[in-house]
Amino acid sequence: MKDHSKYQCLQWMNECDLITACVKGNVVAQRQLYDRYAAKMLGVCLRYAGTREEARDLLHDGFIRVFKKIKTYKGEGAFEGWMRKLFVNMALEYIRKKDALKKYEDYPVFMPAADESVFEKIAAAELMEKIAALPAGYRAVFNLYAIEGYSHREIAGLLHITESASRSQYTRAKNYLQKMIEEIR
Repeated sequence: MKDHSKYQCLQWMNECDLITACVKGNVVAQRQLYDRYAAKMLGVCLRYAGTREEARDLLHDGFIRVFKKIKTYKGEGAFEGWMRKLFVNMALEYIRKKDALKKYEDYPVFMPAADESVFEKIAAAELMEKIAALPAGYRAVFNLYAIEGYSHREIAGLLHITESASRSQYTRAKNYLQKMIEEIR
């Protein structure tokens, strides 16, 4: 068993040193990395998961993946962005395994466009709660497009759906959100 006592009081001042220590398998550094980013990554997981319990499972699995793949981080771009991408991809894998996207696949949209002003009248926390209540397929597409900034073409590739299915699900998600918001107003 390794003696980590000499590391117990060690605080990494910069992210580069912390990452280097994690690459070497230092458990104290891994804990510090977790403490530094867990809240932000839980936010990512909550946007894709159906429940808080699922989000916590995704958070746990995500950090396992981070520690396994941390050696592949090349220092190009922000580490937090690299980590966020791992978490998003893992959440999408989880959604695909649940087949949550199939039942909302390629149906034409005959709904009026969502009134964007409705979204401006709601607090961010309340909006995130409403997004979490969306069906999984709608939620995934909405998050990828509106929050992560992916194009419908990229979303189609990530989720193994057509571009038109991505557009359809995004429109339906906005309309669904608008209806939920109007019900509380």
